[in-house]
Amino acid sequence: MTMRIDVLTLFPEMFESPLSHSILKRAQQQGIVEIVLSNIREFAADAYRKVDDKPYGGGPGMVMMCPPVFACAEHVRSLRPQPGRLILLTPQGAPLTQAKAIELSREPRLILVAGRYEGFDERIREGLDAEELSIGDYVLSGGELAAMVVIDAVVRLLDGALGDEDSAANDSFGDGLLEYPHYTRPEEFRGMRVPQILLSGDHGRIAQWRLEQSLQRTQQRRPDLYAAWLARRQATNKTLKKDKNQEIET
Repeated sequence: MTMRIDVLTLFPEMFESPLSHSILKRAQQQGIVEIVLSNIREFAADAYRKVDDKPYGGGPGMVMMCPPVFACAEHVRSLRPQPGRLILLTPQGAPLTQAKAIELSREPRLILVAGRYEGFDERIREGLDAEELSIGDYVLSGGELAAMVVIDAVVRLLDGALGDEDSAANDSFGDGLLEYPHYTRPEEFRGMRVPQILLSGDHGRIAQWRLEQSLQRTQQRRPDLYAAWLARRQATNKTLKKDKNQEIET
């Protein structure tokens, strides 16, 4: 089944290059994903195609207005039987994580709304029953780049998008750890050599080395991730031990 991703934006031309190369291009050509761009400005009610206005209560900047966003979202939702999971890209949203990307990749349809200016009129979130998603604790000029990040993170998880089904599983955060270091030819470069174990052909030892490297790298660079991984491992071990004890009792 082809996943559909709709993007509601004021600048659809920003997506032309990212969607026309590499994994995203191949995924579309192979029918793995359909990505459709809709220009919010085309749904403005007035002749000037106005989509923003000054905030009530004063303050700097402009705010995206309800009417064009509602009209665009409702039109796009009506194009398919599934209304789609509607997501506003905003710094106020929940953080995008690998777990969230995996969750989103299981949806048949996503609708991403890229904001601009000072943000959305609050009634857009309320009235469209939208969830909010952020790609980090910083501010961008608009939600288009954030939408591209979400699209890339999600599409590469779809079956067949990467070609090698193990690629996504081995990525950083795939199992809650940072990825192990990679090496390729030549074996020696400017005095730096490939670890001998990777040349050994012993796949068991190589797998063990990679796990150790992932654990070490995660502990050093992202102690928060390492602590979370350790907690999950300990919880799993407790569950397995409990189940084993119950089997012995019965």
